[in-house]
Amino acid sequence: MSLREYLRDRRLTVAIVLVGAAAVFSQLLLWWLAPAPKANDFIGPPRSGYTLADFKGYVYGEDGRPSFRVTGPRLDRREGDDSLYIDSPRFQLPAKDPGVPDWQGESRYGWVDKSGSLLKLQGPVYMHRPAYGDTPQAELHTSEVTAWPKENRMETAEPAQLTQGASRMSGVGMRANLTDNHLELLDDSHGSFPPRKRKS
Repeated sequence: MSLREYLRDRRLTVAIVLVGAAAVFSQLLLWWLAPAPKANDFIGPPRSGYTLADFKGYVYGEDGRPSFRVTGPRLDRREGDDSLYIDSPRFQLPAKDPGVPDWQGESRYGWVDKSGSLLKLQGPVYMHRPAYGDTPQAELHTSEVTAWPKENRMETAEPAQLTQGASRMSGVGMRANLTDNHLELLDDSHGSFPPRKRKS
């Protein structure tokens, strides 16, 4: 049997092989001759879904009560994960007990996750609570705070200093629960607690 007869008897198979070889050859030729893909020349932070100026925001807990309030000159919502980036936030953490004033504070930058349950305060952070009843005013100076506003908890690995009346505490690393007034200093802690005046 000659090659011509062999190919004639198997025309369909030969045609499929030739078409496949032509497709592979044309794809290789395209990869070789095509220009390189364009590089992404966008430089900067992720694009924002929207931007607000001079805004006020409120986050509510599952019980319907406010768990966090924030104001600031600028807020950017990031596309993709719906997180919020805030410039110079001024915030308020509502007290859970009646008659106890809210904690108020400010930082250089802030970030809030989509659910409003995680808050990061970046740069220097200052917080204060006015005096009430027999409890004197309290002030907290620290930086780089991670907070869970719905749980009224916060922590930092940076130095922290708390002043309440004549009492002073400082240390490196802090955990705090603002609902039960629990503060834990993790390292290099120092404190000064003058005696309380006796009630007559």
